[in-house]
Amino acid sequence: MVDSLAEHVPHVTAWSAEVGHPTPVIQLAYGSGIAYPNETPDDRDPHGVLWKRERSAQGQGKPVFGTMHSTRQRHAMANLLCQICAAPADHNDDGILWLLQDNRTDWPGWPNQAAVYEPPICAPCAALPPRLCPALRNRTAIIRARTAPITGIRGGLFAPGPDRTPRALRPVHRPYPDSDLSWTLAYYLLRGLQDTTIVESPHLASTAAR
Repeated sequence: MVDSLAEHVPHVTAWSAEVGHPTPVIQLAYGSGIAYPNETPDDRDPHGVLWKRERSAQGQGKPVFGTMHSTRQRHAMANLLCQICAAPADHNDDGILWLLQDNRTDWPGWPNQAAVYEPPICAPCAALPPRLCPALRNRTAIIRARTAPITGIRGGLFAPGPDRTPRALRPVHRPYPDSDLSWTLAYYLLRGLQDTTIVESPHLASTAAR
């Protein structure tokens, strides 16, 4: 019998065989940013931002809930795929479906203008019982966003260090464009949610769920 919990490990979740042993970055000449010693064109996005390298070993070891695999997150977010099953996210006249931590007390009109790195979701996955999907266990809100443009990245900010060894500073969100992007190692792609509606029930999120 297949473990129902294992069946619903989100597609973007990192596995223990994928984490650890990061590729070190170096400082470019004249203090102009960071790079990999053996960098390839695939290491940077069209904005010239350096992206985190991660091994691809999905399903090997144990799921590391709370940590997303950088490459799978970026692909799902760029293509608006469900964070759990990697199918196309649900989309109707009210917009694309998203599952977020419920922070509606943070500001009036939340989640309008929120910058999120959690990819969207399909209606069947949004309707899963919480016991089957760890992504649904915490206090969540299901919302629709009519527009959700790519706005930037979440990553680690670096600063110049001795012997061309950059110093890691802190996690940051950085928009496209931004002066700090040359010193930022991107982990996740961001989208900005606009014209949003909070959905009352995942089972009413779309007729596609039926």
